[in-house]
Amino acid sequence: MPSRNIIREFGPEQYYHVYNRGVEKRLIFLDDQDYTVFIGLIKKFLAGESNGNNRHTYMLLNDDVQLLSYCLMPNHFHLLLYQNTNDGITKFLRRLSIGYVMYFNNRYARVGGLFQGRYKASCIERDDYLHHISRYIHLNPGKYKQWPYSSYQYYSQQKKYTDMVEHQTGSRAV
Repeated sequence: MPSRNIIREFGPEQYYHVYNRGVEKRLIFLDDQDYTVFIGLIKKFLAGESNGNNRHTYMLLNDDVQLLSYCLMPNHFHLLLYQNTNDGITKFLRRLSIGYVMYFNNRYARVGGLFQGRYKASCIERDDYLHHISRYIHLNPGKYKQWPYSSYQYYSQQKKYTDMVEHQTGSRAV
């Protein structure tokens, strides 16, 4: 029986809820640095930000994908994305996943997969479902108002938008 919510092809101009968790439900974020690296990779691929010490140039995907909301939990993550092109999400998640697994395996002297297979995704085609998913993502942590690894604080204006990923302006931006 095939798994639910495994999308192989993402359509243009669509919203998607994308998520994944650690293999065997293991922790994928062990401390603040792990969360920071994951968020840093998102910034690198969507906004072109880096720490300045990296000699590699990255192709920006901000014309292909927009991040609307996110929540990183100890053993899983949720991303609400808008895709402008046919393969933007695939490119973005491939780079994000590979980059983070390489970092994690190197830091913790381990080998092998970190995530429970391919990420899952559901297409969001109705406004009410879009609002529901955004709420679901932000309410995921028990103390969601204080959870530092979520876009909730940007939505509630506790943090400035420019502190995170700089998106294009418009109705889809955080």
